[in-house]
Amino acid sequence: ADGGAPMIDAAIDRGLDRLTPISLDETNDLAALQTRVDRKYIVAAETLADLLDVLSAEIRVLDVGGERTCAYRSVYFDSADLVLYRAAVQGRRQRCKVRSRQYGEAGPCFLEIKTRGRRGRSVKERLAYDPADRHVLTPEAHRFIEDRAPWLDTDALRPALISAYRRSTLVVPSDRSRVTFDRGLRCRTVEGDSATLDAVIVETKTSDVPSSADRWLWDHHIRPVKISKFGTGLAVLRPELPGNKWHRTIRRHWTEPSIVHRTSC
Repeated sequence: ADGGAPMIDAAIDRGLDRLTPISLDETNDLAALQTRVDRKYIVAAETLADLLDVLSAEIRVLDVGGERTCAYRSVYFDSADLVLYRAAVQGRRQRCKVRSRQYGEAGPCFLEIKTRGRRGRSVKERLAYDPADRHVLTPEAHRFIEDRAPWLDTDALRPALISAYRRSTLVVPSDRSRVTFDRGLRCRTVEGDSATLDAVIVETKTSDVPSSADRWLWDHHIRPVKISKFGTGLAVLRPELPGNKWHRTIRRHWTEPSIVHRTSC
């Protein structure tokens, strides 16, 4: 690995430490944004460090129990023939994403479904979930999904991809937007194939107007990219699947997949 990477990572953490903290409850009150416009970027760690250096004093960082970076673990569900993956690739109107996600080592866990709302907005709804059940769909989860995607055969759903990464969340009070950035993304199939992303995913979440982070990135000639941890991860690990939607992102940013031992992600 690059010998400078630990120093850059430390610079990012120092940048986070300089920001004013905000609690999870305050974040949800101010910028829950369950219905939102998402823009995703892939940047070098050095670029992220520069972005943190220039953010205004208004920006606040989510702090949970003294931690400003949180480990996320997600299990994405799909059918054996990957009906949800194929719907995403083909851009079908009826499509969704189903996952369980645990926030932190001992944090809350939710069963989440993301659907497409009006004007192409993402709508995320979630159900409090037992972390012990995050690799399965409980009867309550089946009902929750069926109510929101009645066209989907929930009995066919099973774990299809597991992802893990470290996320930090920034809040911009003036425009009620959020910026998240994910480091150390690793995707793994249930069979044990894995791939890592040697870059940072920056995601802005706004109601309508682009955030100050969007404008800074655009000023530095960094444009949104097509990336989905679920879709891109599967396309990397299973190259026989149709994945034209993410080929440019894969070609520019992802390392080669490798076979790993089956361990809990």
